[in-house]
Amino acid sequence: MKRTLTRLILPALAMTFVVVASNILVQYPFEPLGLGDYLTWGAFTYPVAFLVTDLTNRRYGAGMARRLVAVGFVIAVALSIWLATPRIALASGTAFLVGQLLDITVFNRFRRQSWWRAPLIGSVFGSVIDTALFFSLAFAGDVEMSGPVDFMGLSLPLWQSLAICDFLVKMLLALLALVPYGALLRAIRPLEQAEKAAA
Repeated sequence: MKRTLTRLILPALAMTFVVVASNILVQYPFEPLGLGDYLTWGAFTYPVAFLVTDLTNRRYGAGMARRLVAVGFVIAVALSIWLATPRIALASGTAFLVGQLLDITVFNRFRRQSWWRAPLIGSVFGSVIDTALFFSLAFAGDVEMSGPVDFMGLSLPLWQSLAICDFLVKMLLALLALVPYGALLRAIRPLEQAEKAAA
């Protein structure tokens, strides 16, 4: 038990920071380039959560990655209720839990294939569910977030426009996250491999 807690400390701190920062930043439109109706600052921070989960899964396996998600969920939701709004915190918690658990399942399905498949495919599946759940639970029906926005010739509620663009940013960052993931493959080997190499 003590060993499990020790292994979880760094990933749990990283996960908590990413989720809480994202829950705060999702409340602020990304104004540069006139993209305030299409993106929030949270779109750029949240995808790091998938990288943290995938590295933990690679190193310690699915069981430890699920524990990380549970710990991250509890801590991040509690802090987010205080630092964001209860609705955003609960929407984030639900989306986080479902999206991250799906990412872990998909990652495990592809972990023995090419090194990039598991993190990329897991992030794609997790991001689809996470984005749909978060934006619908956090903003659907909210008067401020439901005003019409022109999106490529269509009139969409603001929250749907934000969800679509958020998802596109997540896909771009899932691709970019392959760079640090690939760079860390030797340092963060599956635990059994690392222990055999050390013996």
